[in-house]
Amino acid sequence: MMNTLQAFSPDWVSPPGETIADLLEERDWTQAQLAERLGYTTKHISQLINGKAPITEDTALKLERVLGSNAVFWLNREAQYRAEVAKIEEQSLLLSWVDWLDQLPVKDLMDQGVIPKCRLDAKHKPTVVKDLLTFFGVASPDDWQKHYVGMQALFRKTRHDQCDVGAISAWLRQGEIAAEELQIPKYQKAKFEKAVQELRKLTVLEPVEFLPTIKQLCWSAGVVLVFVPSVPRARTSGVARWLNLHKPLIQLSFYGKTNDKFWFNFFHEVAHILLHADQKKDIFLDDWEQGEKLESQQEREANQWAKTFLIPSEYDAELLDLKTKDAVTKFAAMLGIHPAIVVGRLQHDKRISMTWMNEFKQKIEIPTEVDRFGDRQRS
Repeated sequence: MMNTLQAFSPDWVSPPGETIADLLEERDWTQAQLAERLGYTTKHISQLINGKAPITEDTALKLERVLGSNAVFWLNREAQYRAEVAKIEEQSLLLSWVDWLDQLPVKDLMDQGVIPKCRLDAKHKPTVVKDLLTFFGVASPDDWQKHYVGMQALFRKTRHDQCDVGAISAWLRQGEIAAEELQIPKYQKAKFEKAVQELRKLTVLEPVEFLPTIKQLCWSAGVVLVFVPSVPRARTSGVARWLNLHKPLIQLSFYGKTNDKFWFNFFHEVAHILLHADQKKDIFLDDWEQGEKLESQQEREANQWAKTFLIPSEYDAELLDLKTKDAVTKFAAMLGIHPAIVVGRLQHDKRISMTWMNEFKQKIEIPTEVDRFGDRQRS
């Protein structure tokens, strides 16, 4: 009998009861005889053999005493069988959920390495559904709907047509994951206000110099700053939000960003953290092509704050007199900011053509912030 058990190499799709049935046949016992020895009814033994009743800790100990092997063997047999049953049931569920993929920027997320690349055919779609559920950290599309689509009511957008919730939620989720991996202190407003003054001084530096420092200054004050590649359908270049009562997040995509746009966008998000901390449930989304007609009062306030923080209003008259590159350079040096910021403001205010002085601007490429989520999921 013991040799039979040791040599047993089970097919985990089969219920543990098949092993019990094999041992009954080997001993030439009936189910009624086993029921009597175990202290169970014949019906319960039948259910054990057919996989309808689970092998509990008590049953495993009884099987050890009556049929041999040990309780761990029987419990492992049961656990592996139930896991396989759950896996089969999951495959059926995943197949029924493939329509959910239509709501999400699947190919964009594959291109970014967020989920593994594969063909989007009937064979692979259930696996893609599972990868995306893991990425979003939800158990089902219904749970995604409740959490992320329900979150839409909290969006404070720069434009009314920012409405692709699937794409926006995918971009926001990447920021959440990046933030979860960071260990930073609780937010301190006074420390952040002090850091913001130092951050303004960084505008004169090259991107390769200021990008690491800007993150460190934010983090030291308890503000998470992450850079996440844009998701085209999201049309979102930045967001300010509170992940919890003590953890504000600024997330930037760098879509089409030159340093003038980057700094304005960054300080716009800073303004949300400083001005709207009493609205911690709100999610302030900024469109990469935001126009003058901002949808919310909070967005208008953030715009005004960033505008005057970079170029204080007492310099408006001098700003209007800037006509040459040399004048722009001297004016920027006086304020301690990069000339590109001055050029961007002049272009925005239509004081100069959008084609003038663009040589001051520097292209900013997004650093590698978010690693391949798909690889991490499978590790």
